[in-house]
Amino acid sequence: MARNIQSLERAAAMLRLLAGGERRLGLSDIASALGLAKGTAHGILRTLQQEGFVEQDDASGRYQLGAELLRLGTTYLDVHELRARALVWADDLARSSGESVYLGVLHQQGVLIVHHVFRPDDSRQVLEIGAMQPLHSTALGKVLSAYDPVAHSEAVEADRKAFTERTVCDLGPFEQILDLTRARGYAADVEETWEGVASIAAPIHDRRRMPVGAVGITGAVERVCRDGELRPELIAAVRDCARAVSRDLGAGRF
Repeated sequence: MARNIQSLERAAAMLRLLAGGERRLGLSDIASALGLAKGTAHGILRTLQQEGFVEQDDASGRYQLGAELLRLGTTYLDVHELRARALVWADDLARSSGESVYLGVLHQQGVLIVHHVFRPDDSRQVLEIGAMQPLHSTALGKVLSAYDPVAHSEAVEADRKAFTERTVCDLGPFEQILDLTRARGYAADVEETWEGVASIAAPIHDRRRMPVGAVGITGAVERVCRDGELRPELIAAVRDCARAVSRDLGAGRF
């Protein structure tokens, strides 16, 4: 069995202590409660403070949980609320479109798939929750890059790899695609990431009207497109799904 790292265990215990008792605790209180020497406790607190997980009050010298820990917790809750709100609508979209449905959020330099509904047929499929997709070539990634300033920065600064002959890598044309995405309210990927595969995605907004994710369908080009163009009924279905999830998150009408 792998051995636990003692310093991490102590840091975790420290965070739980600060989360559970009084709002602020002094160094002596923390060291005594955890059975640590003051020097050891101070070293761990200093590291947590540098990472933003702990803050020290200038006047009293006491410690409390930091803003970075709150931000991480809020992100966790937001993603789970997003997925919970999207479950029914994603199932409906899969049934109405006949295609696989993906829900994605920005994570590091890509799109993290947080929910995946299988295409409603008897074909063999692989669950892709937890998979990462690129920002610059996928429909989900383009939507996030168009509406989320952080995602946009990540996409612009990244090495935009060519996956197929259709992948748009140059910055100028890529920015034009993002402008078009914002103008029409959805993004497309027709064989830009995978040969023979097309996708359509639209943005999801929260109660603050901030972009928190994207939802889209993915399927074979011959099903998603007709006569070389995206099927308008599929575009409408994806946009309706995104609006419905946004409304459930408190965004109101879009």
